[in-house]
Amino acid sequence: MTSDRILELFEQIDRTPVGIEERALINEAIALAVEAGDEPLEYRARMRLTSSACMSGDTEAMLTSFAWCLGKHDDDPERFPADLGDETADLMWQFKWMADSLAASPAFDREQISAVLDDMENHYRAAGLGQSGVLMARFENAWMAGRLDEAEQLRTKLETTPRDSHSHCEACVRSVVAGYLIDTDREDEAIRLVEELVEGDFSCGEEPEHALARSLVPYLHAGEYDKARLAHLRSYRLAKDNADNLAIVADNIVFCAITGNEARALSLVERHLDWLAHDALGVDGHLSALTAFAIALEAVSAAGHADTIVRGADSDRLRAFFGDHDGPWRAAELAAVMRSEAERIAGEFDRRDGTDGHRRRLDRAWAVGQERYSLPLSAEPLLPRVAPVAARSAEELVQRAIDLGDYGASEALAAADAALPGATLEQRAKLHSARIAALVARDDLEGAQAALQDRLDALRAAGRDAEAQVEERAGLALFGRGTPDDLETLRAVLADGESLPPRLHAIVEVVLGMAVAESDPETARELFNDARDREAALGDDDLRRIVALARASFQGAIGAFDECDATIAAALESPAVGAGARARLLGLRARMRGGQERFLDGVTDADELCRILVELDARSVLAGAYVLAAALNEDAGAPGEAVARYRFAERAATENGDSVTAVQYRLARALLASGSADEAAELLVNVYSDETDREEPAASRAQTLMLLARAFEDAGEPGRAVGAWDFAAELFDEGEAPVGRANALLSHGRLLHRFGEFDDALASLETAVAIARTEPDQVGLLAEARHSEGQVRAARGEQEALTALDEAREIASGLGAPWLAADITDSRARALAMLGQADEAVATALQAADGFAEVGDAGSAGASELFAARVLTQHERAADAVPLYRSVMERAAEIPPLLQVAAGELGDVYEALGRPAEAAEVRSLLDA
Repeated sequence: MTSDRILELFEQIDRTPVGIEERALINEAIALAVEAGDEPLEYRARMRLTSSACMSGDTEAMLTSFAWCLGKHDDDPERFPADLGDETADLMWQFKWMADSLAASPAFDREQISAVLDDMENHYRAAGLGQSGVLMARFENAWMAGRLDEAEQLRTKLETTPRDSHSHCEACVRSVVAGYLIDTDREDEAIRLVEELVEGDFSCGEEPEHALARSLVPYLHAGEYDKARLAHLRSYRLAKDNADNLAIVADNIVFCAITGNEARALSLVERHLDWLAHDALGVDGHLSALTAFAIALEAVSAAGHADTIVRGADSDRLRAFFGDHDGPWRAAELAAVMRSEAERIAGEFDRRDGTDGHRRRLDRAWAVGQERYSLPLSAEPLLPRVAPVAARSAEELVQRAIDLGDYGASEALAAADAALPGATLEQRAKLHSARIAALVARDDLEGAQAALQDRLDALRAAGRDAEAQVEERAGLALFGRGTPDDLETLRAVLADGESLPPRLHAIVEVVLGMAVAESDPETARELFNDARDREAALGDDDLRRIVALARASFQGAIGAFDECDATIAAALESPAVGAGARARLLGLRARMRGGQERFLDGVTDADELCRILVELDARSVLAGAYVLAAALNEDAGAPGEAVARYRFAERAATENGDSVTAVQYRLARALLASGSADEAAELLVNVYSDETDREEPAASRAQTLMLLARAFEDAGEPGRAVGAWDFAAELFDEGEAPVGRANALLSHGRLLHRFGEFDDALASLETAVAIARTEPDQVGLLAEARHSEGQVRAARGEQEALTALDEAREIASGLGAPWLAADITDSRARALAMLGQADEAVATALQAADGFAEVGDAGSAGASELFAARVLTQHERAADAVPLYRSVMERAAEIPPLLQVAAGELGDVYEALGRPAEAAEVRSLLDA
């Protein structure tokens, strides 16, 4: 029956998170209820729609749905009760959203908003409800409308009004009042409210993310930079997936813009630009966003990137906000448009409200936008951007097609087709050559054969009959088809020797050289060199490009790097080498320099390669070029630079309709290395989900979980990290990858050890040791596992700890790993202390210090000595500890944190020994 289906849908709706799927279920329930003429069920469905629309930012649907439900309730409260009784929806609770929603758009006048507030009060009184919820709604409306005296009176009254079942939630009250306090220059009070909210673990639909966003600038003003950073990371993580959180995201973007994180600010602007078009009636959100976006783009411009392209701003959905524009928007010009639009909207609100409230808040925002704080969130730079260069003339269309063909981009085929109508006879032959190569690359041999006939016709029309005759004989062999018969065909053609047209003779040599390069490199070299000599004698620019590309590729493949470098350098100096050929040569040299560990030189080439491909609009190959540039930066130890390029790669892959999973994995890895563990974890969750959906091999998914576990650990989520390490071990086991499983268990055990879970830690580490013993080439893994096992056993008070540590140290020494041997020796000293063997602990710690010193690690050497000094002090041998503390201080001369600790402890020791003058002298270092 229909009613059964609707009730079933209600159960599904109530289990489904707010979003597209939930909304589809609600719409189905409403449609079925309307079709059945069952108004009570329709009422229950629309109550759910009101809540869903509120949470997802669909103001129009929320208002119309609420009005329908309120009308039904007022007409017949018994058939249409305010409270559905199943904790899914409450009409009186929903009433609190209405005035705020009307106030959010200047399309609704003051009288309409006041009427809704009065109606709310009347309904609450009729229902026997308290007035706390009504007062809160009136307070928020007065504040946002700029009636600050009235708002203050209402806030005071609200504080003395008892809370009841329909009061605003604890989280919302604190957040809204905090926003009001900030707006009235009481930031310290606001911070206390926000911290009270967070520490009390209060939450609701948009909290604590909204309160945290509000606290960002006050934290900066208070010099609480660490709190500001953590608030930003948490607020944005919670808000980023719901377009109804536009104002929250806006606050986070301003924070990035004024703290020196212009690259992140720009990235967030581009990610959330489209949210402007999400809710037509959410104009206050538009104002917040446009203000924040303008501030961010002005910061980008001030950082020297006024001409950088803002991707996505030219979307048709955003034309209503920015107007028509020729080509992509650039940062400075778009910032000006956004600033102007924000000013216009603020004016509309103030005319509606009869105050200057929005003008005042906007001026405050512009002033904040000029503030600057140094709080880097990552090492990600703001890279310059370019836009595709439109080919308009016939000559430009031809050149673009040839360039795309030279690089091997799939767009070459369409570009050549587009250029053919305006091309000369000579150009038509070149374009058909590009078409043939593109079709062969697609394995469309039938199409390639037809294109070959077109080329032959063009050659003959241009009077090049001799070349046409040879090419007809060679067929697709001349265009890299690569069948066994093609090799013999090319040899037969070349056997005609000097009877061949000179230019074609060189081209056949190039193609044949490429075909035999792997099997017969010496013959290939001879062919390429002869082709080079012929090209030089002919002075043919087009042939020079073809020969240079082939020779450089061959030289790089056989490891003749000096020759390859010279070939590429000479070709790049030639003005005859077009953009596509330059791009191929730069890409080849970038990879070669990576192999030579000249990573930064490779980055220079790869960045130029990306610039060229963007200008050519070669989207099919752009992501790969950005990945190359990013990977070279990773190899160069510059993960922040890599992040910026991986972001470009992700965007390019998305725009081309390619899978982004592999790029996102790389991006997450670079983010983790650059200190952005939260964002890395978020990405890796997506990567793992995608890999699971595609049923990737278990061991591959386990590798992703390994990186995810590291990200969780660095992000301060050890519980999730433990789970990820554990599941990674299971997947490695499923994928029959024992070494991977042992590494996962090693990390799992180490983390459990850190949190005092010694029994579970030992179980994981014993398994890791057992696996490592079965893998002869994993002695390093065995040393690490036995080392960690020894540390856990020591914490459990087991004498076996020393046996494990001694084996680990012996392995490390045998591997020629002196730092690891010293580290294990340090662990042995600590184990001895735990086992009550103080004298041996001190001697062993000093031995570890010597080992660290031998490899130049003064910090670790000092830490070992500091431990020895503490053991002596704890065993009432303070006088013996003094020289060790002095030694630590000498080692720590360039390590301020260690120096401060040692000086502070030594001062206490001197004081206990009755040597106050020396204590004062040492403690003076603390002030310094």
